[in-house]
Amino acid sequence: MLIEKLLLHVLIILAPVLIQASLLENNKLGKSPVFIGILHGFAAFMCMIFAYESFGLYWDFRYIPLVLSMLYGGRKAGLIVLLFILSARVINGGDAIVFGFISAFLAGILPFLIANRFWTYAPKKRVSFAVLLGFWPALVMLAILLSYSLISGIPVSGNQEMGIYVLAFGGIQVLGVGIAAQLNEWMLEKQLLREEILKSEKLNTLGELAASIAHEVRNPLTVVKGFLQLMKKQASGSQQEYLTIVLTELGRAEEIINDYLNFAKPEFEKIEQINVKDVLSDVTLLLNAYALKEGVSLEEEVKEDGYLHTDRNKLKQAFVNIIKNAIEATPPQGKVKVSLNRTNNQSVIIVQDTGKGMTREELGRLGTLFYTTKDRGTGLGTSVSIRIIEAMGGSVHYASEVNKGTIVTITLPLNREQLKQVDEDIQDAM
Repeated sequence: MLIEKLLLHVLIILAPVLIQASLLENNKLGKSPVFIGILHGFAAFMCMIFAYESFGLYWDFRYIPLVLSMLYGGRKAGLIVLLFILSARVINGGDAIVFGFISAFLAGILPFLIANRFWTYAPKKRVSFAVLLGFWPALVMLAILLSYSLISGIPVSGNQEMGIYVLAFGGIQVLGVGIAAQLNEWMLEKQLLREEILKSEKLNTLGELAASIAHEVRNPLTVVKGFLQLMKKQASGSQQEYLTIVLTELGRAEEIINDYLNFAKPEFEKIEQINVKDVLSDVTLLLNAYALKEGVSLEEEVKEDGYLHTDRNKLKQAFVNIIKNAIEATPPQGKVKVSLNRTNNQSVIIVQDTGKGMTREELGRLGTLFYTTKDRGTGLGTSVSIRIIEAMGGSVHYASEVNKGTIVTITLPLNREQLKQVDEDIQDAM
């Protein structure tokens, strides 16, 4: 009878997760901590209403919704679930009501303390973490059971039925937490995948639009520039000076148009085998004077070689844009650190600054056209840099915290044949 009740509770616990998944795609309600708290609170309430009573105690899974809401909904959601649990405990009444209140607070305190740290783990680790955390309420209820049994005079040692109840309760509780956590992760993964698809479609549309406009504008611009160059040869005095300024500005306009074309579809003109270490060293040396001008310390920790076949100038352009952004985001007396490491068959470049940082909303919009956190700018440089790295088969990841700085992690796949040769050279040197 106990196992049947507990399996019913597992179904009750999974219901809020499924409801939240159905609302998450097209409704902000699915992300609301209050709504998540009410859903899981109702599940905890129903578990307590349909609890199995034995040995003077109520056997139910009221604390699984508490743990899940704390981890996936936040502390506010968890506190709402705790209120539901306390309310249901008052309605149930009984001699062990004081023990019920104590167990509720003890079961909720650990998830409450580590709820914020939970999101620093990878998805698979989050599931394992949730399962491990599912042991905590089971241990709390076991301690309450032993305490109540000692006070009430219920024999514990030699009581096989109680031992079976404890084992079944603990096993099914951990199983329920694991299933619910995995469903939550699938739900989040599906949402992230949907957002990535929408972002990709949007970027492709903007890229095609930018390419078509840039092509149409570049053609007459090239003609105008050609005629102005001819006029400059024949001009003299102030006219030549004015034409020089006009040609300079036309050159800037061409650079912007080329950036739009690179965003739409980066074209690698000269493919060659390059060493990422050399390119990154050249860029940091180039930008060191700019950093000093801004009062920023630019540190370089580039030691390991990494070879790949690509366009040196395009890769250099991407590095310049990203490192220059880090310098501009850093106040005077701040620091920007550029490091290069090699892991397996990849080069990992990390650009870390001590600048103003970005909020989660700003990070979400980063890399889209016409969005920038600068007072003056178009956001085109960051967009082009990301597209160049992605066209090389790499990836760019931004992590930031307001008033603490930003970390940009660039991953580039290395040439396998050359990578093997580098490893052999290292072994020979040793």
